[in-house]
Amino acid sequence: MSSAPHRVFRLLALIWVGSALTIGYVVAPTLFTMLERSVAGDVAARLFRIEAFLGVACGILSLALGNVLVRRGAVDYRRLRWLVAGMLLCVLIGYFGLQPFMEGLREAARSAGLDLAHSAYAARFGLLHAISTLFYVVETLLGLALIWMLPAGASGRGAEEQAGAAA
Repeated sequence: MSSAPHRVFRLLALIWVGSALTIGYVVAPTLFTMLERSVAGDVAARLFRIEAFLGVACGILSLALGNVLVRRGAVDYRRLRWLVAGMLLCVLIGYFGLQPFMEGLREAARSAGLDLAHSAYAARFGLLHAISTLFYVVETLLGLALIWMLPAGASGRGAEEQAGAAA
């Protein structure tokens, strides 16, 4: 089997996990240390939106490619598909499920002429933000597991296949 599908799967995983780690654990915290809280929140929200769409694209493509690889006999990808599915579920719930409510609270505070942190919506926003953050942390932990479990060789064959091929 050609190594190209394995390399594409690896590339999709690295782009997704690398961008999630960079935005979530480097860029967003840096924004909040350098900018006014409301401005940092607006910029971070835009970056997390981009990250969410990137995650959905990489997730769907990875699942499709993983299914193709499993059908072609690359058994190592069976468990990797579950990690990708879990990551994708985290994005869908954490961003697309919760973010519209968070944005609604942000807009309600703005229309009242208040900063979100000083509005009646702050507690609800904080709760939704905490839940969203939990999903993001789970997504990135699953992503690290995905990267760790990627087949070391280009073929992605299972250990039993590799042993049979070596004999």
